Formats: sequence, C-alpha cells, structure tokens
Amino acid sequence: MNRQGRFCDGLARRDFLRIGAAGAFGMNLSLQRLLGATPIGTATPKKDVSLIYIFLKGGLSTIDTFDLKPNAPSEIRGEFSPISTKVPGLQIGDPLQSIAKVMDKFSLIRSFTHHDASHGPADHYMLTGYHPTAGFDGGLKPNNQHPSIGSVIANRLGAKGSIPPYICLPMMHNSGSSAYLGATAVPFVIEADPNSPGFAVPDLQPPISVEASRLEDRRSLLAQVDRFQKRAEIASNASTKEVNIFTQRAVDIMSSPNAKSAFDIHAETDKMRDEYGRNTLGQSCLMARRLVESGVRCVTVEHSNWDTHSKNFRTLRDDLLPKFDRAISALFNDLDQRGMLKNTLVLISGEFGRTPRINKDAGRDHWSRCFTVALGGGGIQGGRVIGKSDRWAEDPVDNPYGPEDMCATTYHLMGIDPRGEMITPEGRPVMITNNGRIIKELL
Repeated sequence: MNRQGRFCDGLARRDFLRIGAAGAFGMNLSLQRLLGATPIGTATPKKDVSLIYIFLKGGLSTIDTFDLKPNAPSEIRGEFSPISTKVPGLQIGDPLQSIAKVMDKFSLIRSFTHHDASHGPADHYMLTGYHPTAGFDGGLKPNNQHPSIGSVIANRLGAKGSIPPYICLPMMHNSGSSAYLGATAVPFVIEADPNSPGFAVPDLQPPISVEASRLEDRRSLLAQVDRFQKRAEIASNASTKEVNIFTQRAVDIMSSPNAKSAFDIHAETDKMRDEYGRNTLGQSCLMARRLVESGVRCVTVEHSNWDTHSKNFRTLRDDLLPKFDRAISALFNDLDQRGMLKNTLVLISGEFGRTPRINKDAGRDHWSRCFTVALGGGGIQGGRVIGKSDRWAEDPVDNPYGPEDMCATTYHLMGIDPRGEMITPEGRPVMITNNGRIIKELL
C-alpha cells in the first residue's frame, strides 16, 4: 500500500473489502431484493452497447498524463515529459508508454469542467450528471440524490437474461446507487478483490459450487440461501408473495451457467491476467470485460487513491500510473481483438483533476475548472482531442463540456433518450440528464 491511507477529507480507504450485496438508501439488500421486480421503463435498446466506467477516485492528475504543459514554468509543468502516441500530433505523459500505443482507440476531452472541487459532491456530479443540492451529506455514506449512470441504464434497459444489468466492483461508491429509482436499479456489488488468489463473488459462491445435477430439488438450494431471504424480509418488510418472487429469481441467477462463467475470473489464462496486471485495477478491468461479454449493461470499476496532495510525481510514477497504463491498454486491446469495442463504451475519469501549480509538498490539489476525460468504443471515434485548455490547464479555451454532457452522450450511445423522464415516488418528473448536450465531435 502507498502512504495515502485516507483522502484529505478523512475518509478511510477500504483496504479490506467487505462481503455482501449492494445497499440502497444506505441499507444492505440481498440478492433477492436486487432481483425483485421488473425495471420501470424497460425497453429494447436501439443500440446494444454496454458501458465500463473506470472511476479514479480522488482525482487523476490529467496535467501530468493527458494534457501536459511542457513549456510552462517548472512549478506548473512537473516532472513528466510528453511522448508521441499512435495518433500523429497527439502527445501524453511519458509514464503512459502502453496507452500511447492504443490512443487511436479512444479520445480525450481536454476542456472538461465543473464548479465543485470537493470530493463527495464532485463524485456525485460525475457519477450521476446532477450536482447535489441541500441535504447532501458530502458523500460520507450512501446518499444518492439522483440515480447513478448505471442505475439509469438498469432502469431503462433492464437485464439480459439472468445476469444483473448493473454491477460495481470491487466496491460500490456512495454515489453509485439508484436514489428514487428503487431496489430494481440498485447495483449488484462484488465487494471482493479480483486480484486475490481466492477471489469469489461472496453472494454467489455457495450456490455456484453446487453442480447443476444437484439442483433438481430447488428446496435444497433454498436452504443454502436462507440468509438472503431473511435479509430481504428485514430490508423491505415484503409480503410472503414478494419474498417468494425474490427467492425464485435468486435461485435462477445462482443456478445460471452464464452467471457462473461471468464471475469466474480464474477461467482466464495466466497470460491474459498478466497482460492486465496482477493488481486490483488490472483484474477489475479484466472482470469488467468478462461481465459485459456475458451481457451486463454497465460495470463501474472504482479505483483509489488518486488524491495526490503530496508526493504527486513519486506516487504516480512508482505506484498508480504503471498499473493504470497496463490495465487500460490491455482493456482496449482485449475489447478490440474480441470484436467488442464497437459495442462497449469505456469511460475514464476522476471526480476532477489536479491544480496546475505544484504545492509545497510536491503535490497537486483539487482542480475542477479544467481537466481531461477519456472515452472510447461504443460509437466513439478514437484518436480525437475535443476542446483545449489554456496555457497552464487552468480553464478551457474552447468547447467546455461537463458531467451533464458526458451523461447525455453516454445515454445517447446506449440508445436511451437523454431528454426522457424518470418519475420520483412523489410523481415528479425528472429529466434523465440535466439538459446535457450530446458531444457530437466524439461521434
């Protein structure tokens, strides 16, 4: 582990991942509750595109990676040098040697901007497309005011077969849940490290270990998942009929060969696992590829800790960027070689960037006024640079885009109308995106 055990707001890193399913409204829900009802607004998508959202929690320093300023003074430009990429004229930071070779497969928005440089609210903004309002607790606990991107996708498009439509790993961000869309849009959370030698999906492991030939009497299986039923009853106070439905759907997924295969990262060859990198980020990206290949519509991979207030360059060079470089390049190459890239949108961002000026601790602080977001696949034209930052990456020079526009573009590519409406429990209509624009330069 590196020296950064906590974010600057005091939140501890979850170094040891808990076992369990996702929580809605701060409550743990069972697998049965997750599968308990048909999504509202389920529709056949116009485009069969899945999303992998790699969220770099803490804030990637994009001035040191995707938008270097080599002609700036030393207190701005930092320690990394620009290198050429596969795209003529496009340069990135020299720690990203492998990513440089796949820059033709994704594009950069260098004029990304929003107005909040605090972790919790900025996280919520990037993960939902809506900035939180009064009553938000700062992200200290699950407290979605608006549904996450993955929850909107789950609500609008529903599941493909028995596998959940929205999955988070190796944890769920506090702003990653469903808000008023309810339990059917809550993510299934793999709260375990895919890089662990004994990795298994906790809520699925016992039933998956039972061979199909032993599932003739489903009552024997129900005895093994009784803990799910008890949690469903407590969490939802559901009627007997509802619990039976939850239980039946839980049985279906846990006895599904497709689900068993999707979650079994050990089925990958050692060579493939090595290509992604034997670390949490690398194996999470590999797991994300397996999940979308099996029909999951949205996978969110959260990776910490990019909050480099001190020793920014040492931490990036020695710890974070080697893992990032390997995992991201492997993901794009793998998706491309499998013919999946055209139907898989990959989105890479933190909640903001880092300050242009280096601080007294050789670090960079929070900076939301201008940073870079990367998108590729799923209909995105690779090798493009959208927008431009000013001479020190303090502000956009042209084409400023924000979280609303990122969400609108994502939904558009997935066949969801960005201007459609969701309905709160009070009957109030809420636009899927907050007047976001589709970033047509990417398409």
